[in-house]
Amino acid sequence: MIFSSFIDPCRYLKFHRSLSDLRLNFVPEMENHLKIGIVCYPTYGGSGVVATELGKALSDKGHEIHFITYSQPVRLGSAHKRVRYHEVNVSDYPLFIYPPYELVLASKMVDVVKYEKLDLLHVHYAIPHASAAITAKQVLAEEGIHLPVITTLHGTDITLLGKDASFEPVISFAINKSDAVTAVSHSLKNDTYKLFGINKDIEVIPNFLNLEKTEFGNRDELRAEFASPDEKLLIHISNFRPVKRILDIVEVYAMVKEQVKSKLILIGDGPERSRAEQKCRELGLCDDVIFVGNVKNPMELLSIGDIFMLPSESESFGLAALEAMSVGLPVISTNTGGLPEINRHGVSGMMSNVGDIEDMAKNVIFLLSDDKRLEKFSSQARLRAADFSIEKILPMYEKVYKSVLATV
Repeated sequence: MIFSSFIDPCRYLKFHRSLSDLRLNFVPEMENHLKIGIVCYPTYGGSGVVATELGKALSDKGHEIHFITYSQPVRLGSAHKRVRYHEVNVSDYPLFIYPPYELVLASKMVDVVKYEKLDLLHVHYAIPHASAAITAKQVLAEEGIHLPVITTLHGTDITLLGKDASFEPVISFAINKSDAVTAVSHSLKNDTYKLFGINKDIEVIPNFLNLEKTEFGNRDELRAEFASPDEKLLIHISNFRPVKRILDIVEVYAMVKEQVKSKLILIGDGPERSRAEQKCRELGLCDDVIFVGNVKNPMELLSIGDIFMLPSESESFGLAALEAMSVGLPVISTNTGGLPEINRHGVSGMMSNVGDIEDMAKNVIFLLSDDKRLEKFSSQARLRAADFSIEKILPMYEKVYKSVLATV
């Protein structure tokens, strides 16, 4: 017999159905793994890099990751067992002057959530990703599907768009309607509250690094291609926008070169490159300043340097500085935005006021003029970067995921 005389079959079936209902409504634990949608820009920018590395790290822990964007993220690299990519295709419609990317993105989110049975969406950048996710969330709610949305703020989506009053209502709405909101620095968190009508708690989860990927071979051979053994190497990497103050770097280097035999490597490209090249011609530095443009693996070039320069007018976090520190480069930076939360003055590098090129030059010379001092700062920079290892940051995101799922 299936049932003993002590068990009422009807009561057993009723109890079994109750257990089934509990299982259906049970919040998935982290060890059971989640299906997570990640929406980001797929480019070399900081937010895209962080989002892609986060997805890869989550997949390594057993979670299933679905990237939703208009092209495959550049840092995704080779295929990963638990990583899927869903392309957002935007067609040209005669009716629209500009392609309606945000609407197409929202529709793609709805499709992926429904048919891949995602547990949550993690979107990086307020506009257009968070606003599109909230649209998708509302569409899915009409079908009885609850979609938790986590929004991570990275910087220019707040500091740049925040200066345009026309964006304020949409950005505020998208942030307030998100189930959880994170920012990459306390500085960015404070800017968000200052610029927008936010009634949502914002948790600070800093950017991170995979320190396992910061060791490179043939360092001496690569360095020899750019500098002689008795020369120091200053390095900068960015998108060469005006906010990065590339001309300040060239002028600082001109002062440094008078006292320290050295070369300057500028990695990246953008609107300020032509002005920087012209400044080099004016100062007679063309043979000593090397413009390498965009490179596939900038970390490899960073690993051959001695000093990293970041004289930005504004930085919400400063991921490039953190990457430089991870390979032992002390950072010469400004003291603006989120940079003081990474670079510790007199420990991992030195900081100056925005535009104070004399002080920055003095700091560079101070570090490069004493090899033992430079080695000490290099070691301290590596230790500071270790505070932002992915092993320390990843559990913070998993905790956020668990908290929003607990409210389902």
